[in-house]
Amino acid sequence: MGESHLVYNMMSLLWKGIQLETSMGSVEFASMVAALLGLSQGITLLLAKSLLLFFDYETAYYNQYAVGFSGVLFAMKVVLNSESDDLTSLNGLLVPARHAAWVELILIQLFVPGVSFLGHLGGILAGLLYLKLRRSYSGPDPLAALIRKVAGAITWPVKFLKSLIGWQTRRITGRGTVGSRRPVQRVYDVWRCTACTYDNSALADVCEMCSTERSGHGFASPAPSNNNGALSLEEVRRRRLERFSR
Repeated sequence: MGESHLVYNMMSLLWKGIQLETSMGSVEFASMVAALLGLSQGITLLLAKSLLLFFDYETAYYNQYAVGFSGVLFAMKVVLNSESDDLTSLNGLLVPARHAAWVELILIQLFVPGVSFLGHLGGILAGLLYLKLRRSYSGPDPLAALIRKVAGAITWPVKFLKSLIGWQTRRITGRGTVGSRRPVQRVYDVWRCTACTYDNSALADVCEMCSTERSGHGFASPAPSNNNGALSLEEVRRRRLERFSR
């Protein structure tokens, strides 16, 4: 226990949490943290019970006191680096990212006094088990669905009051990926050049292919090109070279 342990754990949570929540969404991230918390503690208790059964210990490990969030952080590290082929640095030692949790487990146990080896080991095993369960299960996450329902029930009174008084708040989307699995779709208007039938952005007033100026509103939906009245390939090249040489 101590301020340094708390600060290190929270900085680690911030670093891993930003990457995981941005990639999987807020609800799925909350579901994962809850699952890793239960799995890591459960596996730690099973390991302690196994040591008591198979070895002659006077006092079981689960009768000792331990505090911290390190077990879940080790599990999050396993999940975050599961698909990585990069190298990462641990106190100047370059190791494969997907094995970084194991190396950190050994280094912390050697150089940091008073840490919970079983707690950290249980976190790593929890991360591996979570990945195995998620890959073998193709249906919707039941825990995430429960979190959505609870959050909806909690926020319903606030939404109801806002609808009564007509209070609308502007939505802040941030990076655009948190809390949603659907990619952001952008639709741009285009205009078709009457000379070469090239589809240009609505922001351009001159054809990007043949330098012909846009006439009228010029907007058209993309359609198969028609060769009737189209410029020859050499003429298109010549006009394009003239445009970029200006």
